[in-house]
Amino acid sequence: MRVLHVVTLHTPSHAFGGPTRVALSLSRGLRERGVDARLVTLGDEFDGPLPDEVEGVPAHLFQARHLIRRFGVAGITSPSLLAGARRLVKSADVVHVHLMRDLVTLPIALAALQCGRPLVLQTHGMIDPTERLPAKISDAFGVRRVLRRAQAVLCLTETERRNVNAVVEPVELTNTVRLPNGVQPQGEYLPELRASAHGGPPTVLYLARVHPAKRPEDFVEAVPGVLARFPQARFVLAGPDTGGLEATLARARALGVEGSVEYVGALDRTEVYAHLRRADVYVIPSIQESFSLSAAEAMSVGTPVVVTRTCGLAPDIEAAGAGRLVDSREETGPENGARIAGAILELLDPAVHAAASVAARRLIQESFTIDAIVDHLQKVYADVRR
Repeated sequence: MRVLHVVTLHTPSHAFGGPTRVALSLSRGLRERGVDARLVTLGDEFDGPLPDEVEGVPAHLFQARHLIRRFGVAGITSPSLLAGARRLVKSADVVHVHLMRDLVTLPIALAALQCGRPLVLQTHGMIDPTERLPAKISDAFGVRRVLRRAQAVLCLTETERRNVNAVVEPVELTNTVRLPNGVQPQGEYLPELRASAHGGPPTVLYLARVHPAKRPEDFVEAVPGVLARFPQARFVLAGPDTGGLEATLARARALGVEGSVEYVGALDRTEVYAHLRRADVYVIPSIQESFSLSAAEAMSVGTPVVVTRTCGLAPDIEAAGAGRLVDSREETGPENGARIAGAILELLDPAVHAAASVAARRLIQESFTIDAIVDHLQKVYADVRR
């Protein structure tokens, strides 16, 4: 069986974040089971020719063309990809589209419908009700159509399912399936890798795209509160800069904590897990986080997490005791930082930290391993092909 995983963008720095990482992770898991899973996406920021393989997954990459730069990834496309869309989908037994309102995934989803190929959509929290005119045009042009006619629409959470349904109202979708993200188990728990295990200063980690939507400034707002108790604490800011770095570092300077905040840039997969293992606490302050794959990866190595209550993983984290949840205001600021600092300080207590670390690993092993997710996905594929 050949499966195409279609996602908007891949760059060397992984600037597009979660959807591409999920597509690659699922593709690797499928290939380990003998499924011919391939990636279809745009490529950008490469120095030389576009690769024909990404992290062990065969890939069809097309050079990104920026039609409307102010729309970001929603404004990029490729004439070559669009011209070859029907040929690509006809080569597949299942077309799995990581859908957003863009000029890449939506045209291919429409082509799959036109060619009669089984279509699976995965929306990653990116399709929800909105009053923005470009989104409404996109919904009218094709988003509602593909959601209604796809054989399966994969949703991370019940909240996402409700949001997707709200887009197609008054129709009630009957093709939704819950499929959370999964992570690869990372072997035994090694707390000795953390400096604090040897009496060193604690390390607090933000690892995600440095974009205003992820609220990295709230991470920085928490620094003074933690330094008041742990003056030597380190705060590591990791991830590609996608528009939020300048303001975040400026806020650190304004607070007088720039010496405690280190920006390490974009990381490859080996570096990601090395930083997650060394961190005492992982923080993702975003208030619009449908799942947070990076939080799941942190928990897979026993690192407790701090997330907002609106994160899709929040109920699981709270029930398991794998971290702390914080309320967050719509606008970034000191109040958010104070709440985050309080949660970090709770998790830096040795007894609390030890219990949360064990709970974090158990939560991932019992509910969110990539093997379990791929097993479920294969059943979905079997159903849609029937």
